[in-house]
Amino acid sequence: MAKRSTLESVYRTYMPDVYRYLRSLCGDDATAEDLVQETFYRAYLHLENYRDEQVKPWLFRVAYHALIDLKRKESRSIASADEWFHRLPDDDGNGPESVLLRKEGHDRLLAWIGGLPEMQKQAVVLVDLHQFSYQEGAEVMGITLSHFKVVLFRARQQLRKIREKEERDERRF
Repeated sequence: MAKRSTLESVYRTYMPDVYRYLRSLCGDDATAEDLVQETFYRAYLHLENYRDEQVKPWLFRVAYHALIDLKRKESRSIASADEWFHRLPDDDGNGPESVLLRKEGHDRLLAWIGGLPEMQKQAVVLVDLHQFSYQEGAEVMGITLSHFKVVLFRARQQLRKIREKEERDERRF
């Protein structure tokens, strides 16, 4: 109970500051709110390990690391179907044609992934679709981290080649 009451007092005291800090870094209200929740969740998990130094700098470090983790996940995920396939220039993204184009693009991307060798397919699915870390992906596949990175790199290279080939083929017609 002491851990919970301590976290509640820390939350009431520092939440507005942590929110403003994250909002200024990411520029988005919803993302900042999610990151605040992630920050205080992580703080709760590690509160017993915390030495009574200064709470605010520690929370800001936790918040910064939560933001970095989010950015890493975003940077290593496969581009959405909208990014892999061209959108119509005057399209608002919500019409039936847009939905159909996104679905077709997504299906095509899944077909490309399905055509990869088994290890490459598994690496891409774990990291890019299910947001596993490289270490977690390596553990699931039962290989070393460096081997996992090589497999994932080759898979992404192969997906780029497939995409470029299809784009060249489409331009010919």
